[in-house]
Amino acid sequence: MKVEVEREEDGRWIAEVVEIPGAMAYGATRDEAASRVEALILRVLADQLENGEPAPELENVFTVAA
Repeated sequence: MKVEVEREEDGRWIAEVVEIPGAMAYGATRDEAASRVEALILRVLADQLENGEPAPELENVFTVAA
């Protein structure tokens, strides 16, 4: 997933993942904002998996042995 980061007028940084609506986070630095949004996305994907919702971003990450 692509993380987009830009600086706001007030000096804060905002990072977002466009593929997941509403997935954005602020930080005092560019790296902090990116790290926060990455952690948020991991929580969103974990929640989708726990609730039986499809998480296509993870389709090829895990293989369950037969």
